[in-house]
Amino acid sequence: MAGMLYLCATPIGNLEDMTFRAVRILKEVDLIAAEDTRNSVKLLNHFDIHTPMTSYHEYNKYDKGRKLVEKMQEGSNIALITDAGTPGISDPGEELVRMCHEAGIPVTAVPGAAACITGLIISGLPAGRFAFEAFLPADKKEREAVLETLRNEQRTMVIYEAPHRLLKTLKLLAGILGEDRQVSVCRELTKKHETVFRSTLGQAAVYYESTEPKGECVLVIAGLSRQQIEQAEREKWEDMTIEDHVGYYLSMGADRKEAMKKAAKDRGVSKRDIYNYLEQKKQK
Repeated sequence: MAGMLYLCATPIGNLEDMTFRAVRILKEVDLIAAEDTRNSVKLLNHFDIHTPMTSYHEYNKYDKGRKLVEKMQEGSNIALITDAGTPGISDPGEELVRMCHEAGIPVTAVPGAAACITGLIISGLPAGRFAFEAFLPADKKEREAVLETLRNEQRTMVIYEAPHRLLKTLKLLAGILGEDRQVSVCRELTKKHETVFRSTLGQAAVYYESTEPKGECVLVIAGLSRQQIEQAEREKWEDMTIEDHVGYYLSMGADRKEAMKKAAKDRGVSKRDIYNYLEQKKQK
């Protein structure tokens, strides 16, 4: 009978966030696959866990993943842990999960801390709908391309960032999403010096030019409201005259009535306003 893969969340800073279930599972499984065994041994020692460990990280995830799958096919139960937080979120754990599903090995989660959710719920920004981007690409062009796709995102956005890249990322975000966009910079989550710095992207960039951040950061950024998107759409037509605007839809095959209706909607005015304007132009 095949074993099982347990995705065990571990604390992101405060050891008291370790769950009773996670401690029990880590003691009961046959093997623990850890992102960094040197880091994880401190956690295991703290909770008196003596289960054997093996490394599983970004640079060995394919070869080691196949070996772990073979062990589970032979009946071993394996727990996967990351350096901090929930495995499979912005780490190589998702590859092992995929391999297990393909091999027919059951996968279950032992829930716990996750930096993205922790930052989101204390940010003060809407948490009902959000887009998680994890760490942005290291390459500048790729990073800018990702942010361009978020320019008109209506959901709250959550991004991870290292402290030494925070200022550069805030400036890039301000340039693409706008300096007035609301942001909460969450640092040292669950730790003694946890902070949530709420401001705009522009103000945050200015602040961190003179204040050195410490600890991993979670950036929670406001999405665009429906009203902001509608306003932006209307502004796109401001450089076009009403005559040209209606003419645009006429050229697309719409009749005059439909063309005026579409132009009115684009500009946020009534069809009667468009009709009256065109009639007045005729009389001049």
